[in-house]
Amino acid sequence: MTEAYIYDALRTPRGKGRKDGALHEVTSVRLSALTLNALKERNNLEGHAVEDVIWGNVTQVMEQGGCLARSAVLASDLDESIPGLAINRFCASGMEAVNLAANQVRGGAGDAYIAGGVEMMGRVAMGSDGAAIAVDPSLAMETYFVPQGISADIIATEYGFTRDQADALAVESQKRAAKAWEENRFEKSVITVRDQNGLAILDRDEYMRPQTDMQSLGALNPSFQMMGEQMPGFDKVAMLKYPHLERINHIHHAGNSSGIVDGAAAVLIGNKEFGEKHGLKPRARIRSTAKIGTDPTIMLTGPVPVTEKILAESGMAFSDIDLFEVNEAFASVVLRFMQAFDADPDKVNVNGGSIAMGHPLGATGAIIIGTLLDELERQDKQVGLATLCIASGMGAATIIERV
Repeated sequence: MTEAYIYDALRTPRGKGRKDGALHEVTSVRLSALTLNALKERNNLEGHAVEDVIWGNVTQVMEQGGCLARSAVLASDLDESIPGLAINRFCASGMEAVNLAANQVRGGAGDAYIAGGVEMMGRVAMGSDGAAIAVDPSLAMETYFVPQGISADIIATEYGFTRDQADALAVESQKRAAKAWEENRFEKSVITVRDQNGLAILDRDEYMRPQTDMQSLGALNPSFQMMGEQMPGFDKVAMLKYPHLERINHIHHAGNSSGIVDGAAAVLIGNKEFGEKHGLKPRARIRSTAKIGTDPTIMLTGPVPVTEKILAESGMAFSDIDLFEVNEAFASVVLRFMQAFDADPDKVNVNGGSIAMGHPLGATGAIIIGTLLDELERQDKQVGLATLCIASGMGAATIIERV
């Protein structure tokens, strides 16, 4: 099978996903186009240089609807002969775009692809597209649907994680992200977003709160306790599914959950011939990809079984992986991953994660693959694994290996 290589990876800074956020006036299409242009310029991609643009975005309505991928190509400087495919695997959309592109290359369906994603959460509200699993009573009742925040608290309850453990992970995420920026660890990958006059709008992640400590987090009230304990009473729904739980321990709040932000990311993937034709040197090969379905109520445990699956399919052991990126959708997701594999915390999310820098849903999967690659290079390590939990009970993972 043909090898699929990563030739480049970049992202925008993540802006606060609200009206006073630095990127709020930038549309999804424009931010996508700016990201595509940056990748084009860095790699001299002229004409029909890539087979397709595969672009993840979760809330596919309004400005993010109507095959945003194709709209982004037309709004960019890429050749109009390049088509576009918009995909949605919820929080793993950006990763699935990369995985799909890699597997297309490996299968011989084109020499190269651009893959990634975007989410402007301050402009297109999360959940505004509706979802059958949440709004169709027959499906919601059958699957014991609860919102993701309740699912995160179910994980904490089921696996014994405390509020202090979750808050400590959040504080560490903030410290690591601040240190990464101080040491310019993102310099290779983060592009500056500029307005139409060429003036810089944002050149670093805006959401971070490096002053965060255990005391400040301790003052925050649990975000999901009211919806769990009062109407519509999602705790009772969860306990119908898991009758062994006497109560749900609500430990998550805004400070130990992922931030609502705007952002985009892109990865250039191609075979050996593509690199030789364009004078590009591959940075890593995509060794393996995987996805899996999981319990839709607890919902967010997917990183564990999908990691087991991808390692088994790759003939690898957990100890063969040098570094891990586990999306910090909620603190309990990462805590569960580290508990399940007895993972060394110093190898997981070395530069912080979505708790500190935010989680632009459609872009995050591509972001963490790029972050993982940069860190492998910085530490001169070889193999990394990136994984995300996914709404409605799924998991996705990618293993990359430097070349």
